[in-house]
Amino acid sequence: MILALVPAAMAFFAGAVLPFQATSNGAIGKALGHPLWGAIVSLTVSALVLVPLLCLLKVPAPRIGTALQAPWWVWIGGVLGAVYVASAAAFAPKLGAGGFIVLVVAGQMIAAVSVDHFGLMNVTPRPISLARLAGVAFILAGALFIQYGGSIKSASVAPATDERTLS
Repeated sequence: MILALVPAAMAFFAGAVLPFQATSNGAIGKALGHPLWGAIVSLTVSALVLVPLLCLLKVPAPRIGTALQAPWWVWIGGVLGAVYVASAAAFAPKLGAGGFIVLVVAGQMIAAVSVDHFGLMNVTPRPISLARLAGVAFILAGALFIQYGGSIKSASVAPATDERTLS
């Protein structure tokens, strides 16, 4: 039972580190003079971490011949990863970690429901249902609240004043 929770826990952890990745990519991009330099540093460090891990875990050499016969879209992961990392470096500093990540999640959910519905990339089709649409709507509403909720003010509530600060 506990082992069944490991993939979910790791997925949760992977999601939890994304705001830190986005923020650090933005900071290194700013320090280096452009967000794309931040993306290059992030992706280079990723490769420098993964190559020794492959060796440590004794992962067999890749089957290049098999991969070359796969559909064209199996190769776009690196391009899409670069888009995400560069976007994080460019926009997390402007939107904030929470704002950037919540918009990423909203985009992911809309795309994921579409991939499922149309059975793209060999995914078993899962038709869009009212419940799934409601879930996407709640995620979009959450994204709006997280990104813009601080600027929504109620006209009926007057700001509290502290008399000690008025003199």
